Amino acid sequence: MTLGTTPLAAVKQHPLEQLNSQEISTARRILADAGLVADTTRFAYLGLIEPPKSAFAEQDGAEADRRVRAMLWDAARSLSLDIQLSLTTGTILDQRELDPAVDGQLPVLIEEFEIIEVILAEDPQWKAALASRGLTPAQVRVAPLSAGVFEYENEEGKRLLRGLGFRQDHPADHAWAHPIDGLVAFVDVEKRCVNHLIDDGPVPVPEVNGNYTEPAIHGELRTDLKPIEITQPEGPSFTLEGNLLSWAGWDLRVGFDAREGLVLHQLHHSHNGRRRPLIHRASISEMVVPYGDPSPYRSWQNYFDSGEYLVGRDANSLKLGCDCLGDITYMSPVVADDFGNPRTIENGICIHEEDAGILWKHTDEWAGSNEVRRNRRLVVSFFTTVGNYDYGFYWYLYLDGTIEFEAKATGIVFTAALPDKTYAYASEIAPGLGAPFHQHLFSARLDMMIDGPSNRVEELDLVRLPKGPANPHGNAFTQKRTLLARESEAVRDADGAKGRVWHISNPDSLNQLGHPVGYTLFPEGSPTLAMADDSSIAARAAFAKHHLWVTQYGEGELYAAGDFVNQHPGDAGLPAYIAQDRDIDGQDLVVWHSFGLTHFPRPEDWPIMPVDTTGFTLKPHGFFDSNPTLNVPSSAGGHCTSGAGADGASGNAGSGTCSH
Repeated sequence: MTLGTTPLAAVKQHPLEQLNSQEISTARRILADAGLVADTTRFAYLGLIEPPKSAFAEQDGAEADRRVRAMLWDAARSLSLDIQLSLTTGTILDQRELDPAVDGQLPVLIEEFEIIEVILAEDPQWKAALASRGLTPAQVRVAPLSAGVFEYENEEGKRLLRGLGFRQDHPADHAWAHPIDGLVAFVDVEKRCVNHLIDDGPVPVPEVNGNYTEPAIHGELRTDLKPIEITQPEGPSFTLEGNLLSWAGWDLRVGFDAREGLVLHQLHHSHNGRRRPLIHRASISEMVVPYGDPSPYRSWQNYFDSGEYLVGRDANSLKLGCDCLGDITYMSPVVADDFGNPRTIENGICIHEEDAGILWKHTDEWAGSNEVRRNRRLVVSFFTTVGNYDYGFYWYLYLDGTIEFEAKATGIVFTAALPDKTYAYASEIAPGLGAPFHQHLFSARLDMMIDGPSNRVEELDLVRLPKGPANPHGNAFTQKRTLLARESEAVRDADGAKGRVWHISNPDSLNQLGHPVGYTLFPEGSPTLAMADDSSIAARAAFAKHHLWVTQYGEGELYAAGDFVNQHPGDAGLPAYIAQDRDIDGQDLVVWHSFGLTHFPRPEDWPIMPVDTTGFTLKPHGFFDSNPTLNVPSSAGGHCTSGAGADGASGNAGSGTCSH
């Protein structure tokens, strides 16, 4: 079919299929035919507008209009547009011009990563500042850092990036080893000029070597690691048809968005012939990386890697045997580049299954039984690079109905020249090289649908009981259940001392014991946002101030920090959603869970950081009537210990058992 405004109604596909290259090209043509794309227009975002949940009540959404959201920025006209269009009818449905002072700016463009160096290379102030340090622009790489909203003069309404410099000694040099301190540039990327410069004079540049692939750094490569081979001679246990993924009783649709990255749609679990919904949509809606160094060169550092930098757009192409090990199935999502053209991220999504240790085990001398079963999990993941950090986003589904999410943080810590060894806001990670304290905070958006749309959330706390007539030996403890009935009541924090968890249930669906079926959210209980409550960062990253928020489902309420994050003044997203104070008892609910890492960097994090992890777990709690994995067969004997010792004598383990 031809492009342009030709409808795509003839294309048969599920409405939650990922956008393909043809659809992105068609969306661009529709916008161009409407006069909305000029030579100076850039596409800050383009993504699928998913049908409302009501569309799936009948015919699984098959008749839903295929729609796209586009965010366009035109520097020549100082114009930011938020547009909705229909691929089905080839028409523009809605468009709105943003007011930057109120709405903030559109996300940072890939093009702007390079623009900031070009602008600064021509600026007399920047060149003079570098010259005072014995440097030229050709020797310096500039990190393009989102600006936030602060009290600096002459910034309102401008599209800004802030730039910190790093000396690069040769093209392959990892410049993070050589931060140029005492200097920061505030750059107007729309007007292509320096808006403001802070230069407090030369500071010694650290001279450590950060080139971790050089033999001079890593030494002789070790030879004591034997190969680990993972094989599945009969292939994987899952099937993938389009974006419909099915495995061991699970089925879901694998989505991908330029902003959020992986999106899991319509998670169902089938057991004993019954297919049941669990989550309508699961994603990591936002993540923020705020820094805790109050120096004038870094006190503004806080990056929203989803809302400002688009973690999905920045996803890696994965390598077999390196990023993913075993029998791997890849998906290659398509995103729009800065000009609205389709760009395929080859092997951007990795799908595989892996052994997960013991599922269950018991040796019963009374019954004379010795049984063990191995667990396995389905893994759906992607990796993204945002500046100096790399993040893996991993969703795990287990045989027993458990759902986990894990974020993996690695890459290179952000560096600075250390003022002195007693500096209270950074770690010394190499001689003279500091790494400011910071956090990596995520918000999971879980559009719950446990056995249907009527769900509720209760907070479960351990209660210690005093010794007394009803507790004569002082051994008793119990559990307190608190219903979170309205949005204003459901802004909560974890409490490890009370073993606090949150139980999500369906009061209209009962198990064989007469209790509502449900799942329990187990938080890590890591620190929430560390910044002052009245800080600019706290206003913009309010979602990170609490571990749990629960809202009644609202169309378009997708992002924990709001639709437009870049240079937004704050209080968007979750604070605005819960201001409605809607009923959440037995309603269509969205559970928002904040979690993350608080990073006090170690010397071991330099010159490249080993993976650190954070996440959460959702476990079935009364969703099944008993252990749903009793039908898992024992492992083949060839994959277990034989039960014989090294000398051939019989060991304690029975033949065919395995334990790990």
